[in-house]
Amino acid sequence: MTEHIQYSPEHDALVLLDQRYLPLREEFFLCKTVKDICEALVVMVVRGAPAIGVTAAYGCYLAAREISGVADWKPALADKLEQIASARPTAVNLRWAVRLMQAEWARHPEFTLDELSVFWLAKAKVVHAEDIATCKAIGASGADLIADGDTVMTHCNAGALATAGYGTALAPIRAAIAQGKRVQVIANETRPFLQGARLTAYELHKDGIPVKVACDNACALLMQRGLVQKVIVGADRIAANGDAANKIGTFGVALLAKEFAVPFFVAAPVSTIDPETADGSLIPIEDRTPREVTHIGATQITPDGVGVFNFAFDVTPARLIHGIITERGVLTASYTEAIAKLFK
Repeated sequence: MTEHIQYSPEHDALVLLDQRYLPLREEFFLCKTVKDICEALVVMVVRGAPAIGVTAAYGCYLAAREISGVADWKPALADKLEQIASARPTAVNLRWAVRLMQAEWARHPEFTLDELSVFWLAKAKVVHAEDIATCKAIGASGADLIADGDTVMTHCNAGALATAGYGTALAPIRAAIAQGKRVQVIANETRPFLQGARLTAYELHKDGIPVKVACDNACALLMQRGLVQKVIVGADRIAANGDAANKIGTFGVALLAKEFAVPFFVAAPVSTIDPETADGSLIPIEDRTPREVTHIGATQITPDGVGVFNFAFDVTPARLIHGIITERGVLTASYTEAIAKLFK
């Protein structure tokens, strides 16, 4: 599945499958301006750390196109890039992609705005293609961790829809199935945005991979009954010590996996590892609109006047993580040493 992020030469725009409406209908969201890109990121037309990074890369190109004709274009462009980088706080791939494009700009200070636009579009396409290749490499790294007959639990959506294609947490599952192994998936529903129920179940079912949806509060019972052999989740940011931020509820799943001796893995590209963040306590946690909790669709489910918590992520301590599956192999404890070596 790769059709959910596409650059359209005809419209000179980024075309995104609007994930807010899945699985009931497939609609596309057209991004032609930085405002469009930021809206798509904030309201979660597109979500998932790698997909956010790819979107941001194209967003830098659109920023350059948007200010065409501005005389003093360099500060105007820098401001547009900062708007993109600041759209969401937790996923490190967002700022990573913007920094990547800024670094290319710094290497070519002689470029005119038009030359930079052409260069950035080509670079965004490379980032897009490399993300798919990276996901497939993550799959190759993690496939041997899954045994024939395993049922793998995942939390949130870290599949093709969260990346440019193929997925991170779902990549080892896809690769294991390609090896001929029989693998089933339990997709935790992932309240309040229901990424597991709506998105993971949608793409796995579409690809013919056996999947069942479980309420988030069923995880303990499922593990207690021996119905889960592995847990694989994605990540929006991994600190230098291996602490991993992922969708809210992941920490609880990791604690249960520890209790029931179920190996718990995080799958993410190296670009999701943030060596500048020492540990998970320093990862900013996005606090989203209360409406995502107070309503399901248009239906209100909480009394008027009652407050809610809507933290979008939590941080799983490195001590609960059995391994971090990357495109460059599986990292194991000590993660501080393994990550430092990776970035040396």
